[in-house]
Amino acid sequence: MAANKKLLILPGDGIGVEVMIEVRRLIDWMAKNRSVSFDVDEGLVGGAAYDAHGVALSDGDLDKAMSVDAVLLGAVGGPKWDNVAREHRPEAGLLKLRKEMDLYANLRPAIVFDALAEASSLKTELVRGLDMLIVRELTGGVYFGEPKINETLADGTRRAIDTQIYTSPEIERVTRVAFELARKRGNKVHSVEKANVMETGVLWRSVVSDLHAAEYSDIELHHMYADNCAMQLVRTPKQFDVMVTDNLFGDVLSDCAAMLTGSLGMLPSASLGGADESGRRKALYEPVHGSAPDIAGDGIANPLACILSFAMCLRYSFDMGDDADMIEKAVQNVLGGGIRTSDIMQDGMARVSTTGMGEAITMELDKLT
Repeated sequence: MAANKKLLILPGDGIGVEVMIEVRRLIDWMAKNRSVSFDVDEGLVGGAAYDAHGVALSDGDLDKAMSVDAVLLGAVGGPKWDNVAREHRPEAGLLKLRKEMDLYANLRPAIVFDALAEASSLKTELVRGLDMLIVRELTGGVYFGEPKINETLADGTRRAIDTQIYTSPEIERVTRVAFELARKRGNKVHSVEKANVMETGVLWRSVVSDLHAAEYSDIELHHMYADNCAMQLVRTPKQFDVMVTDNLFGDVLSDCAAMLTGSLGMLPSASLGGADESGRRKALYEPVHGSAPDIAGDGIANPLACILSFAMCLRYSFDMGDDADMIEKAVQNVLGGGIRTSDIMQDGMARVSTTGMGEAITMELDKLT
């Protein structure tokens, strides 16, 4: 029996609770079939934490997150908490986790499974086989820069200011993650900024180029302006392997790339911190979809994004690439067999519930092993 791996589960709100049950099913399956045991703890985040503790993330659950090998989060938010003070709204819990864990590299894969290629908004031939990874800087840039001002001037004019700030260490550390991941994939990186009009873009391009020349010259590097990148994503998306970009552009471009796949319900993500002396990184894994309060409790949510987030957790936090590959293969085979949840339903396919999809994945894993 391999040594236990410490995992904190934060189901959160809405469908987060439902899809996380199917991850629990996978964890149980692995304990029985792969001799891998996880020490699993569970906590509250978002609206659920506010209802229980009056805050979106309690100090106790934050302490748990800081001590485990990885955190798996479902989703946060919902109209129930619309009138809660901003600092206690559900999203504040997620932001606090990112900040306190210093999760500076957000990994957003955009993968088109063959069975879902026709669901994309683009022509099938443009997206079939797409497998790209966007690495977004997550803790700097315009979302966190100061000053941040919204004011009324003496003459009655209203003015708002957001400040874009980056330092060379912030750029270098996220770029290093992108280069290291590219070495395990297609060995190609696109660095995206606006060096033609932004000083932070000039710095970004310079730091990326210097790091490439010093340590990663074996990797094919391309620089691209963000507006051109947006165009290229919907023109020839398969030209990309790994993309690295700042917080703002990463926010926009990753959602653009997400829609190439046909459904947000299929997309996982990872947020990684810096490596400690042992090589361990703090890490948070979560599906891209939200809490979907309109379907919460109906048993129809798609658990595949959360299941694929767990696969990313196995790959990046536990160095269990073979197991991650197996789960991803099971997802591909189940979809290829015509099994669908409501959000990805197509004519002639078999509609299943959240639970039904989770059961289908574990049954496929049985076949693969």
